[in-house]
Amino acid sequence: MAGWTKIASVASLPEGRGIRIEAGSHRIAVFRVEDAVHAVADRCSHAEASLAEGDLFDEEIECPRHGAAFDLRTGRPLSLPATQPVPVYQTKTEGGELYVLLDDREES
Repeated sequence: MAGWTKIASVASLPEGRGIRIEAGSHRIAVFRVEDAVHAVADRCSHAEASLAEGDLFDEEIECPRHGAAFDLRTGRPLSLPATQPVPVYQTKTEGGELYVLLDDREES
């Protein structure tokens, strides 16, 4: 299932909070921040909590379990206890639909 994959309509994405979307073996946390859409693996690199359930602050997501924060643009951890980044997915919108670029890695 590698390549650009349609996962949602942009209009269905809530503003200011995340949603989890499953695409093949990938579990993806998707966030709409104003006109930008970000997608990261839906697993905190510290404790495997769902990042889609975390608190969104601009382009940072805070893990609901232990409060580690990540940059949605780069996946880089911004606070402890996380020290490893989370995978980031490239996104694009066409005709009101959101696509993510999937590769062959297994996420589930």
